[in-house]
Amino acid sequence: MANHLHYLLNEWYPERDNAEWVLGTVYETEGPCYRKAGAMMLFSSLGQQLGMLSGGCLESDIQRHAKKVMMTGEACTLTYDSQDEDDLSFQLGIGCGGTVHIMLQPIHADNGYLSLDVIHAQLEQRRSGFYYQRIVTKSAEIEANYIPSEKTHQLEADRNTIGERLDEGDQRWLKTFIQPPTHLLVCGGGFDARPIVSLAHQLGWRVTLWDPRPANARRDYFQTAHYILREQAETLGYFCNEKHVDAAVVMTHSVSLDASVLKSLTDTRLRYLALLGPTHRKEDVLQTAELQESQLPCKLAGPAGLQLGAALPEGIGLSILSECMAALNDSNAKSFSGIV
Repeated sequence: MANHLHYLLNEWYPERDNAEWVLGTVYETEGPCYRKAGAMMLFSSLGQQLGMLSGGCLESDIQRHAKKVMMTGEACTLTYDSQDEDDLSFQLGIGCGGTVHIMLQPIHADNGYLSLDVIHAQLEQRRSGFYYQRIVTKSAEIEANYIPSEKTHQLEADRNTIGERLDEGDQRWLKTFIQPPTHLLVCGGGFDARPIVSLAHQLGWRVTLWDPRPANARRDYFQTAHYILREQAETLGYFCNEKHVDAAVVMTHSVSLDASVLKSLTDTRLRYLALLGPTHRKEDVLQTAELQESQLPCKLAGPAGLQLGAALPEGIGLSILSECMAALNDSNAKSFSGIV
């Protein structure tokens, strides 16, 4: 959870003037690297490290350089090459075999906090946009700007622009697409919903739980849910549009409740919608709701989840969230090695 930029900025913002801060950004990579261009991390003079720029192997050395930036007030760049025998990452036997280029920039009121305060405000409103950072050279001034998107959320056409380098004459810029964390709606607060809510929270997602039944969705069992709703199902469509919900999992174990939920979600902008249960049950739910699948905002994942061979709630939850992540990222959900 702590590695999404939104959560980094939530911790940084109230402390922005109580310590010296440095922004670390991966601006270019070559070969296999744990984090890609656009990854960000915050370092403070009090020793705080928010986020990560590698798998945990380079952060202590990066912080050493960040302290120098705090002392001098000047930005700098670092290169870690795990193929270079003289490089620190090679000598320590760390890294993924590639080269990572990192930029360190001081953050303070005089340079407009590198527009991080603006990004924080935009993410709080669940708005997307683009962050432009001028890549440091010896003569370059520290410069960073944020441009909100015209839409309030997810830009379908621009999701592949994360970490894009732009060259304008003798200036080099990094253009990073910034978007809020995924917002997941879980409809049904039974025992099997607990691992889904917990795992989604660990992924850094915002989770809303809905269940109108008094015995279900108790806060004691769902402490990581951002919202717990008990209103009638008819209100869910408005909530999804108002709160920019990206995905929903319907798992009330009641055909009538599931049907009322699906009916409420027809006019939303969901990009993933899953229904727990076998195919024949999905048909019963749709018939009860008097809906055709084509009336739903996206393809209905029913049965929900990937075929992981899961039998218990934890594994089933993993399979559903894996499918959800793949759908939101337009991924084929295949293994990198090709073994499955």
